[in-house]
Amino acid sequence: MVRFSPAIDELIEALRCLPGVGPKSAQRMALHLLERDREAANTLGAALQTAAERVGRCQQCRNLAEEALCGICKDTRRDTGLLCIVENPGDILAIEQAGTYRGLYFVLLGHLSPIDGVGPEDLGLPTLEARAREGQLTEVILATNPTVEGEATAYYVTRMLEPLVPRISRIAHGVPLGGELEYVDGSTLAHAFSGRQPVEQL
Repeated sequence: MVRFSPAIDELIEALRCLPGVGPKSAQRMALHLLERDREAANTLGAALQTAAERVGRCQQCRNLAEEALCGICKDTRRDTGLLCIVENPGDILAIEQAGTYRGLYFVLLGHLSPIDGVGPEDLGLPTLEARAREGQLTEVILATNPTVEGEATAYYVTRMLEPLVPRISRIAHGVPLGGELEYVDGSTLAHAFSGRQPVEQL
């Protein structure tokens, strides 16, 4: 097998840590940066180093942040009684872009997975429970992914918080707006039927 120089091989291998990037994609990216865009390569390297050094976790919600508290937790306009539980920081971005939720968040950084050795402590659930015991939460919204692991995590969190929070809800999963039923998978349809709502009378 033809190999490049050690530095290039190391760059290709480093790029493979990115999700969805295989050997060929990593090789293509590395060669592009080195052949055609050295300036972008330098900018990328500097940005990665800066982010790795400065970005940590918010002490309150576990979101990515450069300070002790992230911008959302510091925002006094947010409803502190509402707490949305998500699996990853990217989920927060998706919800915020929708523009309808004005509460706070708690990031699990994953989901329960006994096979992989991921338990409640790894997800910060003791911290979440302590926060609920403060008595300030009026509703917890579970926004974990609609996967087997996500559903199991939502069930566990529900049982843990039921005695502590007045209202616990789960985001709806169902047929996407503009979607056609014949192209929707069976699991999504099952969620749509189980989460059906009564039609409001006009």
